[in-house]
Amino acid sequence: MFDPKYAQLIFSCLMALFMSCIMSLVITLYNVGFVEGIVMVWLKAWLFAFAVALPVINLVSPIVRRLVKLLIKQPH
Repeated sequence: MFDPKYAQLIFSCLMALFMSCIMSLVITLYNVGFVEGIVMVWLKAWLFAFAVALPVINLVSPIVRRLVKLLIKQPH
């Protein structure tokens, strides 16, 4: 188990991992379909997508948190 101080980092890594996996699979299948060697094509796309997603999530998540805070009604 990890120390709670690493919660944001772990969240970012897992979010980047799952989102890049799903999105790269969907986009790969959309662009090339079920062709021979699709797994290798997808894994290559996933590696690239993860490399982009991880820093983007780390940069964007504080902004998104602030936006959500503005959009959510605060209890009185």
